[in-house]
Amino acid sequence: MKLENSKGTKDFGPEEKIVREEVISSLKSVFELYGFSPLETPVLTRYELFESKYSIGSEMLKETFSLKDQGDRKLGLRFDLTVPLAKYVGLNPELKMPFKRYEIGRTFRDGPVKTGRMREFWQCDVDIVGASSMLADAEILAVVNSAFNQLGLSIVIKLSNRKFLEGVLDFSGVNKDKRFDAIISIDKLEKLGENEVIKEMGQKGIPDDVVTKIMSIINMKGSNKELIERLKGLIKSGIGVEGLKEVEEIISYCNSFGVESLEFSPSLARGLAYYTGPVYEVFLKDSDIKISAAAGGRYDKMIGAFLGVGKEYPATGIAFGLEVITEALKKKKKFEKKSVTQAFIIPIKTGQESIKITEELRKAGIKTEMDLMSRGISKNLAYANSLNIPFTVIIGEQELKENKVKLRDMKTGKEELLSVKDVVQKLKQ
Repeated sequence: MKLENSKGTKDFGPEEKIVREEVISSLKSVFELYGFSPLETPVLTRYELFESKYSIGSEMLKETFSLKDQGDRKLGLRFDLTVPLAKYVGLNPELKMPFKRYEIGRTFRDGPVKTGRMREFWQCDVDIVGASSMLADAEILAVVNSAFNQLGLSIVIKLSNRKFLEGVLDFSGVNKDKRFDAIISIDKLEKLGENEVIKEMGQKGIPDDVVTKIMSIINMKGSNKELIERLKGLIKSGIGVEGLKEVEEIISYCNSFGVESLEFSPSLARGLAYYTGPVYEVFLKDSDIKISAAAGGRYDKMIGAFLGVGKEYPATGIAFGLEVITEALKKKKKFEKKSVTQAFIIPIKTGQESIKITEELRKAGIKTEMDLMSRGISKNLAYANSLNIPFTVIIGEQELKENKVKLRDMKTGKEELLSVKDVVQKLKQ
């Protein structure tokens, strides 16, 4: 048997896991600052949820891992954290609205493996359920802005709207049965380029003159204000006008929130079937990572469809990609090598006494390790240094006679003879 990971999965050793936990901790602090509460949902989901009309759509269904349990029931590994949220809200009708939740957990997609895109990956989601106002969407983008600022990463937030895109398709004369096909192709513009998208739409049976009209709109450039004013003169269908108005509202609210680097991007589509209004993607500035670091939008029909109530149930949110963010921070060297351990105890023929001192430090809240291998001082110092443990505590017989221990700063090499009480005070500074 060849010992290796499954394709598209990876292990995270202690050093990398510490970085990931710091990113998660940073995101959580921002989520909670904005009043979002934690939620945890199962990884296994009834497959029929993914097949619902307003769920992920047939294109994404192809990337959903499926399996059967011993009762021959078809199940799926969750594709994202949005469908499980919709299910949770449906199962808990007593929830007070708006329901603001965050969830951080593993998701799975059986798609192509490439840089920043794995088959098992973590998403960090924030969503607001029950609020139809564009203020909710703007608050989601304010969370995004604050979260990346706190991480020290520069971003651009791209914004569009599915209703606006419907207006573009009305303007272009796309047949109703080809509309989602067109949106799927538009969504690939950044990845494939204009020529490939034009070719793909042609292969899907969309006439050349219609494709030309679509491209004339989605390729428009300019400031947010310039684009909206130009598009108001072209997009005349009710749904398209409504979409443009929503984009305008979000930009206005975001200005009040102090959200920077927000760009109206007419070509932004988002390929998931459940989006019904605003959609957004977040990209890193000055980075060779070209895939999005966060993405989301409004999905007002999914929860109502699951509940069978026949009406819209407003919801909006975004998912942060933990792998992409962590990779970006590593590339910027934002994290130096770290250890969870604060102090490493080196006993010199003082085993029993050293155990007691180790426990004393732990009871004081200091993360402490002790030599378990009976190694000499030099080997223990090398071990502590290799793990980037900031301090070692050398406990010899002579030191104990004086009720002292030797504290060594591993970065500077400076050593001090201190009482255990003084060691605690110094390490807690």
